[in-house]
Amino acid sequence: MKKTLIIFLTLFFHTSVAAGNAGFDNKGAYQNNVTDFNIWLKDNGHNQYVKVKEKKICDSLEKETQAWYDNGCNKVQLSNNLKIKFYKNRWQVPSDANPNRDTLVYYLWKTINHPYSFAMHTYEVKPSSNPYEFKSNLRVDDLVKNEIQQTGVLSYLLFENDEIVIDEKSPDLGEFFNNETKLRSNSMGKSMVGYLAGHAICAGYIDSIDSKLNDWPLIQKTLYHDQKLIDLLNMNAGDRKHVTDVAMWNGKSNDEENLVVYMHMMEGKKRSKSKWNYHGLLTNVIFNYIKHKTGDQFENFLKDIFQKHVKIKNSVIFYKHRKNPDSGKANAMFYADRYDYLRIAKAIMDDYQSNNCVGKYLKDIHERRIIKNATGDFAEPDYGKTKTYGGQFHMDYPGLEDRVIFGMSGYAGNAILIDPETSKIVAVKSIHHNNKKGHTYKYDFKKLLIEPFK
Repeated sequence: MKKTLIIFLTLFFHTSVAAGNAGFDNKGAYQNNVTDFNIWLKDNGHNQYVKVKEKKICDSLEKETQAWYDNGCNKVQLSNNLKIKFYKNRWQVPSDANPNRDTLVYYLWKTINHPYSFAMHTYEVKPSSNPYEFKSNLRVDDLVKNEIQQTGVLSYLLFENDEIVIDEKSPDLGEFFNNETKLRSNSMGKSMVGYLAGHAICAGYIDSIDSKLNDWPLIQKTLYHDQKLIDLLNMNAGDRKHVTDVAMWNGKSNDEENLVVYMHMMEGKKRSKSKWNYHGLLTNVIFNYIKHKTGDQFENFLKDIFQKHVKIKNSVIFYKHRKNPDSGKANAMFYADRYDYLRIAKAIMDDYQSNNCVGKYLKDIHERRIIKNATGDFAEPDYGKTKTYGGQFHMDYPGLEDRVIFGMSGYAGNAILIDPETSKIVAVKSIHHNNKKGHTYKYDFKKLLIEPFK
């Protein structure tokens, strides 16, 4: 029987949005809020893009009278002179689009503003009192400069020999963010959760990667019950008939990101043959299981990792869905500034090298990685196309199969590759990547991501 696509899970490519940023009309289509965007442009000094509109009626009204207020004359009316293309029913720029620069400016604003819209609550970890400070010994790389000028790459960092050696920002889009701007992870948040799972084990909240999640009432009667944590971490839970990377198949419809509802929908579903099946729902099952096991210490647990262990310089954010029941509030969408992403990657590298408890966990998930066999509808973009997957990390990149590489990959071309054996890290933050051959917004992943490790 042909399955009907009914639910768009924005847990992988998107996240739910609401008025004040963007929302849904009564037909379920995305709306774009240009008003807030124009205010943001003005408030951040981008006056060359903003026009102040005056209402003609206001010229005939006495200031500060009731009629003056009733006609909104007390509010600045703004427009912009940017040529923006809005994409119907898509929250981010579609992967096959070739947008102009003005469109990317708007969608960059949407992503960096979203955590502060009224719809979202967050788990925010404040900066460390003793942040890790990077050393720099910068060199000019014409290849990197050329790629970043022509694509949607926002930031490129190369770390080697215990220092940053390449540090580039987009010349076109760099004026719209700074080194403290929190940038959206997209699916790189999956790897953040995989890393947190190791810390939860080492802190004694979870016994091991072979522990079953049977002490969590939320997943009882679902196919995730009686499964080992490692199978969930490896996206190997036998759920391919019921959920894919962006959608669920089921006879009921629901348009909210509510993990509790999704688990009810999964009740009675039978596990099929184990096979890698990449999707965000499973990551949020893991994340909320960590929240369940840490209990009222969950936020302190996050603080211990990011403040004391990673030593972030600015705050980092995970989403918290305010409308969801407590057992499903945590969401893997993650935000950090460009350098704090690098600090997290360095912490992962340091753990692996020190062979501490978390380092042993990282070696375990690498040893127990599985083959993806991602083809057809499950084919990946080139910046995340690897042979294997382990513990929510991408592994065995083409041309680097003989190396231990921990990779994070997220929609729009976001990628971080970590080589703990050579102490090298590449971190790319991007707003858009068109994976089709020859398109403008398609960076050369071999040059930017692979060749630095050869």
